[in-house]
This record gives sequence, structure tokens and C-alpha cells, in this order.
Amino acid sequence: MKKYVVFIVLGLLVYGYIQNQDIFTSGSPPSSQHTGSILQQAWENRQSDIQVQGSGSVSKILKDDIEGSRHQRFILQLDTGQSLLIAHNIDLAPRISGLKIGDAVEFFGEYEWNPKGGVIHWTHHDPAGRHVGGWLKHGGRTYQ
Repeated sequence: MKKYVVFIVLGLLVYGYIQNQDIFTSGSPPSSQHTGSILQQAWENRQSDIQVQGSGSVSKILKDDIEGSRHQRFILQLDTGQSLLIAHNIDLAPRISGLKIGDAVEFFGEYEWNPKGGVIHWTHHDPAGRHVGGWLKHGGRTYQ
């Protein structure tokens, strides 16, 4: 019986911790300004593995990364001025067709720190079901 109580208490503590974090909300999405501050803090503190949602404007389109899993890559400029590399796995999700500089793109994925502003990846479903599925939105279409 004591083991069950300990597991329940630990579960409640973990749940409470997750609910108090500004990193991920399962209800309404955070505002882009709020997401921008989360991403800015993550970059300044060299944090990674943070599930985030936000949007930005395409500032540069890069060549696909074709080593290993193929990724469509482009740079988003956030309203805060921070730049993010989007690495969208096109072996698991459709490519964003017709993407142009200046286009608005929304994202939901995992942030990884790098010295240039960070990378957003996991913008697709997880076929194994072990990771939160992500997505990109462009031109009224969702890519996941």
C-alpha cells in the first residue's frame, strides 16, 4: 500500500511541475509574444529539448539536408528578432511546397539550442508514438 501512495504522490508532483512550466500547454496555444520570450530564454540559457509553438517569417530557404533522414530546411525570423532554423523531416511528413521568403509559417516542435538562435525539429508525427507529434502550417495547410 505504501508503494502505491509513493507513486501517486510522485505522479502528482510531476504533474504539478509540468503544469507550472511555461514550456508546453495542452490547452490554448501561448501567444507568439509569450513563445518568443520562452525561445529567447532558452537561447540565452543554452537549453534544449523544449516543446514550443510559435510563428515567424521565412528569411532564408536552405538546401535540403539529404544525409540520413531528409530534411527541408529554412530560417524563420521571429517578431523578437531571433532566428530559428526549421529542420522539417520530409521522410516522415510532406514538404512545404511553394515556400518563399517572406511567407508566414507556424510551428509546433522541439527546440534545440545552437549559437545562431536554435533549431526547431520534430515538426512531424512520430511513427513509433514515443514523442509528441509536431507540425508546420503554411498557406492554410498543416504539414505533419
